[in-house]
Amino acid sequence: MKKNKVMNFFSALGRSLMMPIAALAACSIVLGLTAALMKTEVLEAAPFLKQEVIFFIISTINKVSNVVFTLLPVLFSISIAFGLAKKDKEVAAFAGFIGYYTFLVSSSCMINSGFMDFSALKISVILGVETVDMGAVAGIITGLLTAALHNKYHKITFPAAISFYGGKRFVALVVILASAVVGLIAPLIWEPISVGINGLGVIIGKSGALGVFIFGTLERLLIPTGLHHVLNSIFRTTAVGGVYDGVEGCLNVFLQYVGQVDLSELRPFTQFLGQGKMPFMIFGLPGAALAIYRTSPTDKKAKVKALMIAAVAASVVSGVTEPVEFSFMFVAPVLYVFHSLMGGLSFMLMSVLDVAIGNTGGGLIDFFIWGVFQPGSNWFMVIPVGVAFFFIYYFVFSWYLRRKHLSIDVAADEEEDDAPVDSGKKLEDAKNQKAALVIEGLGGYENIVAVNNCITRLRVDVKDMSLVQEDILKKTGSLGIVKPSETHIQVIYGPKVESIADAVREVLNY
Repeated sequence: MKKNKVMNFFSALGRSLMMPIAALAACSIVLGLTAALMKTEVLEAAPFLKQEVIFFIISTINKVSNVVFTLLPVLFSISIAFGLAKKDKEVAAFAGFIGYYTFLVSSSCMINSGFMDFSALKISVILGVETVDMGAVAGIITGLLTAALHNKYHKITFPAAISFYGGKRFVALVVILASAVVGLIAPLIWEPISVGINGLGVIIGKSGALGVFIFGTLERLLIPTGLHHVLNSIFRTTAVGGVYDGVEGCLNVFLQYVGQVDLSELRPFTQFLGQGKMPFMIFGLPGAALAIYRTSPTDKKAKVKALMIAAVAASVVSGVTEPVEFSFMFVAPVLYVFHSLMGGLSFMLMSVLDVAIGNTGGGLIDFFIWGVFQPGSNWFMVIPVGVAFFFIYYFVFSWYLRRKHLSIDVAADEEEDDAPVDSGKKLEDAKNQKAALVIEGLGGYENIVAVNNCITRLRVDVKDMSLVQEDILKKTGSLGIVKPSETHIQVIYGPKVESIADAVREVLNY
């Protein structure tokens, strides 16, 4: 039971962290494009970009797109409070912001109290408050605190005389009080913790290629559990991913200093970012998909081909790999271990070859914006490594699937589910029918506790896992199913999960 609670918590935390990370990834595409257009080499090649109005527009967009980076800690607080709240999520999100700001002010009071010397701490002006700078950690702490208090007190009732302050209104009050206490304590204990985190970052940094290989392998191995988001967030937003001029986290460092310093200065940080994914996302997995198609039985080839084309497009263009990965993850787990090791090798080779392509995605969009368009990124090294990965994946997958006589299973009615409709009403009816089928597969209305989703997964808390019917879920177009605990299930749909989740919530009247 304890294991279930732990897995449920980390699964929900990973889902919650994805909201600001997704926003960061989207804004960073614009940031990268505008940063490239402001490069001296680009301006010299295209003099019209120097025109006052055009340059003003580009520089303004560049600064505006960087706003998510500066707000990342408070976004973490809000998104975690929202994601972990069981009911009244909008109230929790509101309290998440109040809690974070209270934390900042309270910590500021402590460091300015004169009670002890806080000069060793990093002090910054955050949202107008001069306070201890704990980076994303402060947002995570206040988000977790807010969610816990919200879930405990959002339905509390008081006597009639003070009933106005009960329920949802009490959440903000108790969060302010608790965040104030935590804010006062934080500067006292953050210094030794900060030293420890920095030390871990140094160890990983000194591990060189081996450290990068371990990171890349773990990043893939954790995909089935959904906990890879947590691992990535640690490296991207804390000192574990490196520190540069006081800025912590490999993604934070890259986005803040790209275009301001030479890319060679940022290579120690980009080694944990998108560059490590590109050889296997753009080249390796398409090779695996081709092998899966060519080794499929003749009667399955047409459907497997359609599935693989869509899955490969998601991986190559935007770096969403789960549609491909979940097609073989459970059928051939040995191949997934191989894929994870190749992921580690991919990260390591990009680091050894001095590639400097940042951001979080590993698809063509990031490859061009952060690689091809960025002088000094050594983007061309991705291509020979990627080509080698394509053939290695293809031959290994072909050999193993043929040797074990394995093929992926495609739902018999998948074509009907995805068939086009010729009117808005038919489209709505089709969505509702599919949502009803999903609900049936999850054990029915009464068995569903909560429905959420991330970029590729429908994440559902259920009362009784034995009522879940995987064969029905597969008919809805599911690419795979993960059960991190006895009360939580993740149904993999790929990029189309958002519309499926919305339809399910609508039918459930959530």
